[in-house]
Amino acid sequence: MVRIGILSLAHMHAYSYAAAVNALPNAELVGIFDPEKERGEKGAKQFGTRFFSSPQELLKEVDAVIICSENSRHKELTLLAAEHGCHVLCEKPIATNLEDAREMIAACERAGVKLATAFPVRFSKPVQEVKELLDQGRIGQVVAIRGTNQGQMPGGWFIDPELAGGGAVIDHTVHVVDVIRWFLQKEFVSVYAEVDSRIWGIPTDDCGLLSLELEGGIIMTQDASWSRPRTNPTWGNVTLEIVGTAGVIHLDAFAENFLVYSDGKGRILERFFGLDMDSGLIKDFVDAVEQGRDPSVSGYDGLKALEVALAAYESARTRQPVSLG
Repeated sequence: MVRIGILSLAHMHAYSYAAAVNALPNAELVGIFDPEKERGEKGAKQFGTRFFSSPQELLKEVDAVIICSENSRHKELTLLAAEHGCHVLCEKPIATNLEDAREMIAACERAGVKLATAFPVRFSKPVQEVKELLDQGRIGQVVAIRGTNQGQMPGGWFIDPELAGGGAVIDHTVHVVDVIRWFLQKEFVSVYAEVDSRIWGIPTDDCGLLSLELEGGIIMTQDASWSRPRTNPTWGNVTLEIVGTAGVIHLDAFAENFLVYSDGKGRILERFFGLDMDSGLIKDFVDAVEQGRDPSVSGYDGLKALEVALAAYESARTRQPVSLG
């Protein structure tokens, strides 16, 4: 039985991760730490576990932790977990700068603990099926990709540049970048980006358009934005159009849904019925800890995705392409 703790409920994904832990036969949600006592106690009650007022006390009782704090606090909590010999699943982006990400990876390596990055999109069934098609060479050699990760504006600490490290671009670039690195086993080599705040009047960016190049001359565009309105039927999307020399793949990671016409909500809602990718992520992490293997999504994967997002900001600032690697 793998004993799991959650460090912070600041990120909304903490709640689906907690439910996923509780659903696993080989995991126990030992407790939740949160710096906001009321939020932490409420969350602990919701998931039938204990509230801890300090991360150190929780770390003494667990094998592994899931970190769902504000982005700028990921390093502090990861280093603390490593000091206590606890494996770590860290919410994306792994950090707000490359130095912190590298320090997190090095600390976990020194401590002999696993560091995973929370990229649940890899565990989407449609995404996994596309990976199989690409591995089989079904569309020939990939030459171009168009991606979107558009969502609603989350508000709260997500729009605080100090706590989040950026806005929509750091939030919504990393998922798609990680999936493409995994699909193709290639690295990104250059980024040109237009980044701005044009929609919500917030102190950070809410839209970005990235033009990217991968090894082998593959070109790609990515819409990373908080461009979905409050009345959108769901939070947003992850889509890819992958063009090859022998065919084209169209991917919608959340296409498995039905519409609900809700008088109570006063709008149309999408209800997803596909496999729960958050549950897949948590199962993989717990199994990795139990079996002593590496998790499917590593800290290094988090670092490489962050590298692209930060290069997009640098490109937007300088109005020049930024080379990677």
